[in-house]
Formats: sequence, C-alpha cells, structure tokens
Amino acid sequence: MTTVVHWTCKRFDDLGVHALHDALALRCRVFILEQGPYQDPDAADKQAWHLLGYDAAGQLQACLRIVDAGARYAEPSIGRVVTAPEARGLGLGRALMAEGLARCAKAWPGRAVRISAQSHLHDFYAALGFAPVGTPYLEDGIPHIEMLRPAEPALSKETP
Repeated sequence: MTTVVHWTCKRFDDLGVHALHDALALRCRVFILEQGPYQDPDAADKQAWHLLGYDAAGQLQACLRIVDAGARYAEPSIGRVVTAPEARGLGLGRALMAEGLARCAKAWPGRAVRISAQSHLHDFYAALGFAPVGTPYLEDGIPHIEMLRPAEPALSKETP
C-alpha cells in the first residue's frame, strides 16, 4: 500500500514556488546527498510536466518529470524518478511510474516512452514494460542503460 493520496501534474511554469521547492528538495535528498554531487536541475525541467505525489499530511513522497517528445528524445521520456527514503518499500515507486505512464499515454497516445535508467533498477523498469536499448553507459558516475517501453494503443489526446 502506498502513502500517496494526491497526485498533481503541472508544467514547470505552473508549479508554484512551494511545489518547485518540494520537488527540488526531495530530488536533492536522494540524487545528491545519497548518490553523489551532480547538477540535478537542468534545462529539461523547463520542458517537462512534473508529477508530484503528496501524502495526507501534505508531504511530498514521490515525484518524476515527463519531458516532452522531441525535447531530449523523439519519444516522451520519464526521468528524475524519486521516492522519499522514508517511503521506500511501500510500492510507491510502482504507483508513481504507473501514474506517469498513464499521463504519457493520455498526452502522447500511441507513442513509446524512453528512460535513462540506473542499471541496478533494470528489473524494476523491465517489470513495467521497458526493454534495454543500446549499451550501458556512465552518467554522473552511475551506470545507466537507456530503456524503451513500446507504444500502447492510442486513446484520446489530453494533457498529462
């Protein structure tokens, strides 16, 4: 069971300073303090939807970004997938990815989704339908693999 009770998904310019702070603070806790220093906020943030999962107390427990098709890859891409350390092991990562993939399917019907996955999370992403493409590589000193999830049948186009 997950702790998230409310999902919100907004463009960068529509996040507001509090949600932006929440997202960057959580990403910093995991991507920089746990995994090592690198430049986390980047230009892709401005070309993305940001999916945020808040618990009943209003604390951000998970987030990811959905980068527009054509901005980084030909396909829409999901990245900066993160759950709060205290919320791990509750299925929140799967719930977050399921929500992100559902929003991709609505915004880009019939399109594949690409990710740059940390290699140790290969099985997690494979269980969600992603398959490796290319060869492993280092990104910010961490082994990664590009993965692609084939397109699902198109539904109606909506915003994430």
